[in-house]
Amino acid sequence: MADEKQKHLVFSILEFLQTSLNNGTIKQDDSEGIEVAIQCIGEAFGVDLNDAAQAQTYSTKPATLMSIFEVFVNAQKKLAKKNTGAAAAAASSPSTPASSSSAPKPSEPTAEEKKNAEELKVAGNRKVNEKEYAEAVRLYGEAITLNPGNAVYYANRAAAYSQMGDHQNAIKDSLKAAEVDPNYSKAYSRLGHAYFSVGKYKEAVTAYEKGLALEPNNATMKSSLATARTKARDNEVAPSARSAPGAGAGGLPAGFPDLSALGGGGGMPDLASLMSNPALMNMAQQMMQSGALNSLMSNPAMQQMAQRMMAGGERPNLEEMMRDPQIAEAARGLMGNMGGGAPNSSREDDEVL
Repeated sequence: MADEKQKHLVFSILEFLQTSLNNGTIKQDDSEGIEVAIQCIGEAFGVDLNDAAQAQTYSTKPATLMSIFEVFVNAQKKLAKKNTGAAAAAASSPSTPASSSSAPKPSEPTAEEKKNAEELKVAGNRKVNEKEYAEAVRLYGEAITLNPGNAVYYANRAAAYSQMGDHQNAIKDSLKAAEVDPNYSKAYSRLGHAYFSVGKYKEAVTAYEKGLALEPNNATMKSSLATARTKARDNEVAPSARSAPGAGAGGLPAGFPDLSALGGGGGMPDLASLMSNPALMNMAQQMMQSGALNSLMSNPAMQQMAQRMMAGGERPNLEEMMRDPQIAEAARGLMGNMGGGAPNSSREDDEVL
Protein backbone atom coordinates (compact mmCIF):
# COMPACT_ATOMS: atom_id res chain seq x y z
CA MET A 1 0.00 0.00 0.00
CA ALA A 2 1.42 3.37 -1.03
CA ASP A 3 2.15 5.87 1.75
CA GLU A 4 1.12 9.53 1.75
CA LYS A 5 4.38 10.82 0.25
CA GLN A 6 4.16 8.37 -2.62
CA LYS A 7 0.54 9.40 -3.28
CA HIS A 8 1.61 13.06 -3.37
CA LEU A 9 4.22 12.21 -6.04
CA VAL A 10 1.94 9.93 -8.07
CA PHE A 11 -0.88 12.52 -8.02
CA SER A 12 1.58 15.14 -9.41
CA ILE A 13 2.73 12.70 -12.13
CA LEU A 14 -0.82 11.95 -13.15
CA GLU A 15 -1.62 15.67 -13.21
CA PHE A 16 1.43 16.22 -15.46
CA LEU A 17 0.33 13.45 -17.85
CA GLN A 18 -3.25 14.71 -17.96
CA THR A 19 -2.10 18.28 -18.64
CA SER A 20 0.18 17.00 -21.43
CA LEU A 21 -2.84 15.29 -23.01
CA ASN A 22 -4.98 18.41 -22.71
CA ASN A 23 -2.44 20.92 -24.10
CA GLY A 24 -1.46 18.78 -27.07
CA THR A 25 2.07 17.98 -25.90
CA ILE A 26 1.24 14.32 -26.52
CA LYS A 27 0.26 13.42 -30.05
CA GLN A 28 -3.25 12.18 -30.72
CA ASP A 29 -1.95 8.80 -31.77
CA ASP A 30 -0.27 8.32 -28.38
CA SER A 31 -3.06 9.70 -26.24
CA GLU A 32 -4.90 6.41 -25.83
CA GLY A 33 -1.81 4.74 -24.37
CA ILE A 34 -1.25 7.63 -21.94
CA GLU A 35 -4.88 7.50 -20.80
CA VAL A 36 -4.50 3.79 -20.09
CA ALA A 37 -1.25 4.51 -18.21
CA ILE A 38 -2.97 7.15 -16.06
CA GLN A 39 -5.69 4.69 -15.15
CA CYS A 40 -3.26 1.83 -14.36
CA ILE A 41 -0.88 3.97 -12.30
CA GLY A 42 -3.78 5.49 -10.36
CA GLU A 43 -5.23 2.08 -9.52
CA ALA A 44 -1.79 0.73 -8.51
CA PHE A 45 -1.20 3.54 -5.99
CA GLY A 46 -4.81 4.16 -5.00
CA VAL A 47 -4.89 7.64 -6.55
CA ASP A 48 -7.81 9.14 -8.54
CA LEU A 49 -7.50 12.53 -10.29
CA ASN A 50 -11.28 12.91 -10.26
CA ASP A 51 -11.56 12.45 -6.49
CA ALA A 52 -12.07 15.95 -5.03
CA ALA A 53 -10.88 14.89 -1.57
CA GLN A 54 -7.64 13.47 -2.97
CA ALA A 55 -7.14 16.53 -5.14
CA GLN A 56 -7.37 18.73 -2.05
CA THR A 57 -4.96 16.47 -0.12
CA TYR A 58 -2.35 15.56 -2.74
CA SER A 59 -2.35 18.30 -5.36
CA THR A 60 0.63 20.72 -5.32
CA LYS A 61 -1.18 23.49 -7.24
CA PRO A 62 -0.47 26.21 -8.02
CA ALA A 63 2.97 24.55 -8.30
CA THR A 64 3.30 21.80 -10.84
CA LEU A 65 5.62 18.86 -11.23
CA MET A 66 7.45 20.71 -13.99
CA SER A 67 7.98 23.87 -11.92
CA ILE A 68 9.27 21.83 -8.98
CA PHE A 69 11.66 19.93 -11.27
CA GLU A 70 12.93 23.21 -12.76
CA VAL A 71 13.91 24.44 -9.28
CA PHE A 72 15.92 21.24 -8.78
CA VAL A 73 17.66 21.54 -12.18
CA ASN A 74 18.63 25.19 -11.57
CA ALA A 75 20.01 24.34 -8.14
CA GLN A 76 22.14 21.55 -9.67
CA LYS A 77 23.56 23.94 -12.26
CA LYS A 78 24.51 26.52 -9.64
CA LEU A 79 26.20 23.88 -7.49
CA ALA A 80 28.18 22.52 -10.45
CA LYS A 81 29.33 26.02 -11.38
CA LYS A 82 30.43 26.72 -7.81
CA ASN A 83 32.43 23.49 -7.59
CA THR A 84 34.15 24.17 -10.92
CA GLY A 85 35.22 27.65 -9.77
CA ALA A 86 36.59 26.33 -6.47
CA ALA A 87 38.60 23.64 -8.25
CA ALA A 88 40.10 26.19 -10.65
CA ALA A 89 41.04 28.52 -7.79
CA ALA A 90 42.73 25.68 -5.90
CA ALA A 91 44.70 24.67 -8.98
CA SER A 92 45.99 28.21 -9.61
CA SER A 93 46.96 29.06 -6.02
CA PRO A 94 50.26 27.88 -4.44
CA SER A 95 49.83 25.23 -1.81
CA THR A 96 51.72 22.44 -0.10
CA PRO A 97 52.21 19.27 -2.15
CA ALA A 98 49.22 16.95 -2.10
CA SER A 99 51.37 14.09 -0.88
CA SER A 100 52.40 15.96 2.27
CA SER A 101 48.94 17.37 3.04
CA SER A 102 47.15 14.10 2.47
CA ALA A 103 49.69 11.89 4.24
CA PRO A 104 48.19 10.56 7.46
CA LYS A 105 49.97 11.72 10.57
CA PRO A 106 50.72 9.14 13.25
CA SER A 107 48.32 9.54 16.12
CA GLU A 108 49.71 10.43 19.52
CA PRO A 109 49.41 7.49 21.93
CA THR A 110 46.84 7.91 24.64
CA ALA A 111 47.73 8.23 28.30
CA GLU A 112 46.56 4.65 28.80
CA GLU A 113 48.78 3.39 25.96
CA LYS A 114 51.79 5.22 27.39
CA LYS A 115 51.10 3.73 30.81
CA ASN A 116 50.84 0.21 29.38
CA ALA A 117 54.02 0.73 27.34
CA GLU A 118 55.93 1.73 30.49
CA GLU A 119 54.67 -1.39 32.26
CA LEU A 120 55.87 -3.52 29.35
CA LYS A 121 59.27 -1.81 29.49
CA VAL A 122 59.59 -2.51 33.21
CA ALA A 123 58.70 -6.16 32.55
CA GLY A 124 61.31 -6.25 29.80
CA ASN A 125 63.95 -4.82 32.13
CA ARG A 126 63.13 -7.54 34.63
CA LYS A 127 63.64 -10.20 31.95
CA VAL A 128 67.01 -8.68 31.03
CA ASN A 129 68.12 -8.94 34.66
CA GLU A 130 66.94 -12.56 34.63
CA LYS A 131 68.92 -13.12 31.39
CA GLU A 132 65.74 -14.05 29.50
CA TYR A 133 66.70 -11.86 26.57
CA ALA A 134 64.32 -13.24 23.94
CA GLU A 135 61.35 -12.51 26.20
CA ALA A 136 62.74 -9.05 26.91
CA VAL A 137 62.93 -8.37 23.16
CA ARG A 138 59.27 -9.35 22.81
CA LEU A 139 58.14 -7.13 25.67
CA TYR A 140 60.09 -4.13 24.38
CA GLY A 141 58.56 -4.73 20.96
CA GLU A 142 55.05 -4.53 22.43
CA ALA A 143 55.99 -1.31 24.22
CA ILE A 144 57.22 0.15 20.92
CA THR A 145 53.94 -0.79 19.24
CA LEU A 146 52.01 1.16 21.86
CA ASN A 147 54.38 4.15 21.97
CA PRO A 148 56.83 4.24 19.04
CA GLY A 149 58.02 7.71 19.99
CA ASN A 150 60.03 6.61 23.04
CA ALA A 151 63.74 6.16 22.26
CA VAL A 152 64.38 4.23 25.50
CA TYR A 153 62.37 1.26 24.28
CA TYR A 154 64.51 0.89 21.15
CA ALA A 155 67.77 1.31 23.09
CA ASN A 156 66.71 -1.26 25.68
CA ARG A 157 65.78 -3.74 22.96
CA ALA A 158 69.16 -3.09 21.34
CA ALA A 159 70.83 -4.05 24.62
CA ALA A 160 68.81 -7.27 24.78
CA TYR A 161 69.70 -8.09 21.17
CA SER A 162 73.40 -7.55 21.94
CA GLN A 163 73.20 -9.89 24.90
CA MET A 164 71.78 -12.51 22.52
CA GLY A 165 74.65 -11.92 20.08
CA ASP A 166 72.26 -10.44 17.50
CA HIS A 167 74.30 -7.31 16.91
CA GLN A 168 72.78 -6.48 13.51
CA ASN A 169 69.35 -5.97 15.07
CA ALA A 170 71.02 -4.11 17.92
CA ILE A 171 72.48 -1.70 15.34
CA LYS A 172 69.06 -1.17 13.75
CA ASP A 173 67.38 -0.46 17.09
CA SER A 174 70.18 1.84 18.23
CA LEU A 175 69.93 3.85 15.01
CA LYS A 176 66.16 4.07 15.46
CA ALA A 177 66.58 5.26 19.05
CA ALA A 178 68.94 8.00 17.85
CA GLU A 179 66.45 8.95 15.13
CA VAL A 180 63.58 9.21 17.62
CA ASP A 181 65.67 11.21 20.09
CA PRO A 182 68.98 12.54 18.72
CA ASN A 183 69.89 13.79 22.22
CA TYR A 184 69.64 10.37 23.88
CA SER A 185 73.27 9.51 24.60
CA LYS A 186 72.66 5.85 25.42
CA ALA A 187 71.44 5.27 21.87
CA TYR A 188 74.96 6.06 20.63
CA SER A 189 76.57 4.04 23.41
CA ARG A 190 74.54 0.96 22.42
CA LEU A 191 75.29 1.67 18.76
CA GLY A 192 79.02 1.83 19.48
CA HIS A 193 78.85 -1.46 21.38
CA ALA A 194 77.01 -3.20 18.52
CA TYR A 195 79.33 -1.83 15.83
CA PHE A 196 82.39 -2.88 17.84
CA SER A 197 80.96 -6.36 18.27
CA VAL A 198 80.77 -6.91 14.50
CA GLY A 199 84.23 -5.47 13.88
CA LYS A 200 83.09 -2.08 12.53
CA TYR A 201 85.51 -0.13 14.67
CA LYS A 202 85.43 3.16 12.74
CA GLU A 203 81.65 3.24 13.01
CA ALA A 204 81.96 2.43 16.70
CA VAL A 205 84.34 5.37 17.15
CA THR A 206 81.85 7.72 15.46
CA ALA A 207 78.99 6.46 17.62
CA TYR A 208 80.94 6.85 20.87
CA GLU A 209 82.06 10.34 19.85
CA LYS A 210 78.43 11.38 19.31
CA GLY A 211 77.49 9.93 22.68
CA LEU A 212 80.30 11.75 24.47
CA ALA A 213 79.32 15.02 22.80
CA LEU A 214 76.02 14.67 24.64
CA GLU A 215 77.47 13.24 27.86
CA PRO A 216 81.11 14.40 28.12
CA ASN A 217 81.69 13.02 31.63
CA ASN A 218 80.60 9.45 30.90
CA ALA A 219 83.68 7.44 31.94
CA THR A 220 82.38 4.24 30.37
CA MET A 221 82.03 5.79 26.94
CA LYS A 222 85.43 7.45 27.24
CA SER A 223 87.03 4.08 27.88
CA SER A 224 85.00 2.46 25.11
CA LEU A 225 85.99 5.18 22.66
CA ALA A 226 89.68 4.70 23.47
CA THR A 227 89.41 0.95 22.90
CA ALA A 228 87.50 1.41 19.63
CA ARG A 229 90.08 3.92 18.38
CA THR A 230 92.87 1.47 19.14
CA LYS A 231 91.08 -1.29 17.24
CA ALA A 232 90.36 1.00 14.31
CA ARG A 233 94.01 2.07 14.21
CA ASP A 234 95.22 -1.53 14.38
CA ASN A 235 92.95 -2.43 11.47
CA GLU A 236 94.44 0.32 9.34
CA VAL A 237 98.02 -0.68 10.19
CA ALA A 238 97.68 -4.43 9.66
CA PRO A 239 94.39 -5.28 7.95
CA SER A 240 95.76 -8.62 6.71
CA ALA A 241 96.39 -9.79 10.27
CA ARG A 242 92.69 -10.64 10.58
CA SER A 243 91.18 -13.45 8.63
CA ALA A 244 87.69 -11.96 8.58
CA PRO A 245 85.83 -8.79 9.63
CA GLY A 246 85.56 -8.71 13.38
CA ALA A 247 88.21 -11.39 13.84
CA GLY A 248 91.18 -10.91 16.12
CA ALA A 249 94.75 -12.10 15.71
CA GLY A 250 95.06 -15.68 14.50
CA GLY A 251 91.36 -15.67 13.48
CA LEU A 252 90.07 -15.13 17.03
CA PRO A 253 86.72 -13.37 17.49
CA ALA A 254 86.64 -9.62 18.01
CA GLY A 255 87.76 -8.69 21.51
CA PHE A 256 89.56 -12.01 22.15
CA PRO A 257 93.04 -11.20 23.45
CA ASP A 258 96.11 -12.00 21.33
CA LEU A 259 97.83 -14.53 23.59
CA SER A 260 100.84 -14.82 21.28
CA ALA A 261 101.96 -11.40 22.46
CA LEU A 262 102.39 -12.65 26.02
CA GLY A 263 105.49 -14.72 25.37
CA GLY A 264 106.14 -18.46 25.46
CA GLY A 265 107.10 -20.84 22.68
CA GLY A 266 105.16 -23.00 20.26
CA GLY A 267 102.18 -20.65 20.39
CA MET A 268 101.78 -21.23 24.14
CA PRO A 269 102.14 -18.16 26.43
CA ASP A 270 103.84 -18.61 29.79
CA LEU A 271 101.55 -18.84 32.81
CA ALA A 272 103.16 -15.91 34.66
CA SER A 273 102.36 -13.55 31.81
CA LEU A 274 98.80 -14.79 31.67
CA MET A 275 98.22 -14.32 35.40
CA SER A 276 99.63 -10.80 35.37
CA ASN A 277 97.51 -9.61 32.44
CA PRO A 278 94.48 -7.63 33.79
CA ALA A 279 92.43 -8.12 30.63
CA LEU A 280 92.80 -11.88 30.74
CA MET A 281 92.08 -12.07 34.45
CA ASN A 282 88.93 -9.98 33.97
CA MET A 283 87.87 -12.19 31.06
CA ALA A 284 88.46 -15.34 33.10
CA GLN A 285 86.37 -13.96 35.94
CA GLN A 286 83.51 -13.17 33.58
CA MET A 287 83.77 -16.63 32.04
CA MET A 288 83.46 -18.31 35.41
CA GLN A 289 80.61 -16.09 36.57
CA SER A 290 78.59 -16.55 33.40
CA GLY A 291 79.21 -20.28 33.06
CA ALA A 292 80.72 -19.72 29.62
CA LEU A 293 83.90 -21.59 30.63
CA ASN A 294 81.91 -24.74 31.33
CA SER A 295 80.22 -24.40 27.96
CA LEU A 296 83.54 -24.03 26.15
CA MET A 297 85.17 -26.95 27.94
CA SER A 298 82.22 -29.21 27.11
CA ASN A 299 83.14 -28.88 23.45
CA PRO A 300 84.52 -32.25 22.19
CA ALA A 301 87.38 -30.58 20.31
CA MET A 302 88.49 -28.74 23.44
CA GLN A 303 88.30 -31.95 25.46
CA GLN A 304 90.47 -33.77 22.93
CA MET A 305 93.01 -30.94 22.98
CA ALA A 306 93.16 -31.07 26.80
CA GLN A 307 93.67 -34.83 26.75
CA ARG A 308 96.56 -34.49 24.26
CA MET A 309 98.20 -31.85 26.48
CA MET A 310 97.90 -34.02 29.59
CA ALA A 311 99.16 -37.14 27.83
CA GLY A 312 102.22 -35.73 26.07
CA GLY A 313 102.75 -32.24 27.42
CA GLU A 314 101.88 -30.90 23.99
CA ARG A 315 101.72 -27.12 23.73
CA PRO A 316 98.83 -26.07 21.50
CA ASN A 317 99.34 -23.47 18.81
CA LEU A 318 96.49 -20.96 19.25
CA GLU A 319 96.36 -20.00 15.59
CA GLU A 320 96.14 -23.67 14.61
CA MET A 321 93.47 -24.25 17.26
CA MET A 322 91.28 -21.52 15.83
CA ARG A 323 91.34 -23.18 12.42
CA ASP A 324 89.26 -25.94 13.98
CA PRO A 325 85.69 -24.87 13.16
CA GLN A 326 84.29 -26.35 16.38
CA ILE A 327 86.73 -24.45 18.58
CA ALA A 328 86.32 -21.27 16.56
CA GLU A 329 82.55 -21.48 16.85
CA ALA A 330 82.80 -22.14 20.59
CA ALA A 331 85.10 -19.14 21.01
CA ARG A 332 82.71 -16.92 19.07
CA GLY A 333 79.86 -18.10 21.25
CA LEU A 334 81.94 -17.45 24.34
CA MET A 335 82.71 -13.90 23.31
CA GLY A 336 79.06 -13.37 22.38
CA ASN A 337 78.03 -14.39 25.89
CA MET A 338 80.52 -11.87 27.22
CA GLY A 339 79.09 -9.05 25.11
CA GLY A 340 81.14 -9.77 21.98
CA GLY A 341 84.27 -8.48 23.60
CA ALA A 342 83.02 -4.96 23.11
CA PRO A 343 84.55 -2.43 25.43
CA ASN A 344 81.44 -0.96 27.00
CA SER A 345 80.54 -4.02 29.04
CA SER A 346 80.35 -2.38 32.45
CA ARG A 347 77.12 -2.65 34.41
CA GLU A 348 76.67 1.13 34.19
CA ASP A 349 76.26 1.01 30.44
CA ASP A 350 74.47 -2.34 30.14
CA GLU A 351 71.71 -1.45 32.56
CA VAL A 352 68.38 -0.87 30.88
CA LEU A 353 66.36 2.15 31.87
